[in-house]
Amino acid sequence: MIRINQLKMPLGHDRAGLLEKAARVLRVPAGEIEKLTIIKQSVDARKKPDIWYSYVVDIGIRQAGLQKEEKLVRRLKDRNVAVHKETPYRLPEPGTKLMASRPVIIGTGPAGLFCGLMLARKGYMPILLERGEDVDARTDRVARFWETGQFDPSSNVQFGEGGAGTFSDGKLNTLVKDTFGRNREVLRILTEFGGDPSILYVNKPHIGTDVLSRIVKSIRTEIENLGGEVRFLSQVTDFVTDGEQGESRHIKALVINGSQVLETETVVLAIGHSARDTFETLLARGIPMEPKAFAVGLRVQHPQTLINESQYGMEECGELGPASYKLTWKASDERGVYSFCMCPGGYVVNASSEPGRLAVNGMSYHDRAGENANSAIIVTVTPEDFGRMEAASGMEKGCEAEKDCRTPGDAMAGIRFQRRLEETAFCLGKGNIPVQLYGDFKAGRVSDGFGGVSPAFRGGYAFANLRELFPETLSRAFMEGMEGFGTMIRGFDRPDAILAGIESRTSSPVRIPRDEKMESLVKGIFPCGEGAGYAGGITSAAMDGIKTAEEIIRRYSPLSLSAT
Repeated sequence: MIRINQLKMPLGHDRAGLLEKAARVLRVPAGEIEKLTIIKQSVDARKKPDIWYSYVVDIGIRQAGLQKEEKLVRRLKDRNVAVHKETPYRLPEPGTKLMASRPVIIGTGPAGLFCGLMLARKGYMPILLERGEDVDARTDRVARFWETGQFDPSSNVQFGEGGAGTFSDGKLNTLVKDTFGRNREVLRILTEFGGDPSILYVNKPHIGTDVLSRIVKSIRTEIENLGGEVRFLSQVTDFVTDGEQGESRHIKALVINGSQVLETETVVLAIGHSARDTFETLLARGIPMEPKAFAVGLRVQHPQTLINESQYGMEECGELGPASYKLTWKASDERGVYSFCMCPGGYVVNASSEPGRLAVNGMSYHDRAGENANSAIIVTVTPEDFGRMEAASGMEKGCEAEKDCRTPGDAMAGIRFQRRLEETAFCLGKGNIPVQLYGDFKAGRVSDGFGGVSPAFRGGYAFANLRELFPETLSRAFMEGMEGFGTMIRGFDRPDAILAGIESRTSSPVRIPRDEKMESLVKGIFPCGEGAGYAGGITSAAMDGIKTAEEIIRRYSPLSLSAT
């Protein structure tokens, strides 16, 4: 194949026009092009409103072998044209070690589902355990929660088939360096199960919560058809090893729902960033864990037209779709402030997973047709911050039954910090999402109504003073970031921008260490995905699930039907 980079096309073009342009670049008749594959499509808006598409395409020439392609490229002497050999992703060859029992995957978010799919396709017949409900029942339950406030701690926005990403924008971009083809394989599999083929090449691919729900159900069906098993409402409540402590321990069994024992020697921990009770159980059983930095902040809503005008120079973007943004700032105290999980045409949703605590997230449907854009504007916090901020704000009260909140290296310190913030948010909103206009946040007063930005929420909301939510050092950093972003996007710091809190589930507050073979110090346990601290979104979690499956495949031979 011949790869062409930086192939520019105007808005409104068709595939035939793209092929003609490629033919002109290669100086061959269009009829000589047998195949055109779009590898990447991005938008060049540097001279808005004069906007172009920029493509990377692979071209197949009729009856052209490698030598002919190389000759053509040498003749062109164009740095944007080169011969490219595509190496398709392949799972490794199976190992020879016999499995005494079926592998078990805890969690059916992207890490768990993709790990399960890879293992199922190689004949390992995995068992997937999910504490929540299947995606259809879960969707109904979440809708009732948003409408009535009726909360289920087992099945909600964070827990259930598909994981936390099911009720999000469904963004698929990742910053993970990928030299093994896992990223493209994730996207290919998503298209295989119903995703739009454009996610294979657009610069900022997304699926949307409505499409993602159908995809995860289809992946589950495939796992089951291949001999795997998915068990819902099956929470792992304990881990059984062959010793109490020490580096030579092995996993022997799991306890489900406090009573059922499931023997296994291979456990993938794809538990997600919100499985706090499971983290506590792991720590109690001596599975090594450590605290890690994450970020907290507020969801901010703006009119989508404001973002469109800023990014594309037009309020209505037509074929470009609603515009997005990615912003970063460094506060005066050196803390990073940045946008996270930006949702064009989306909604702010109540994403709580524990009673008496409240967290928010952003969500968009596939069409991104909502009136508002929203994003989390978040501030970094480190393990060194947790105890200090708790003590400074009085958040430490009620900690007597727990470890000292300021113990260095305390793996649960970040979780306790999250919980205190979420408890405060719940109280401020009296169980609803606490909201405030940005101008009132700066002034430290409760808002008494909305301005020019109409609210777009899923779940009840109530006006409150969000300055009471954070330690002052985080509030100052947040405001510095908002003012800085106002110099990048005109109107971003408008006084009537709607704030909602708290965004606290940006990433896992813990890391479960693993070795180069993806294994914990307790042998047979494979920490995986976002909850274990090795991913930060749908795509990276799915990639880590594939990577974990690869290691299990390399080690063990597939299970035969007679072995079960």
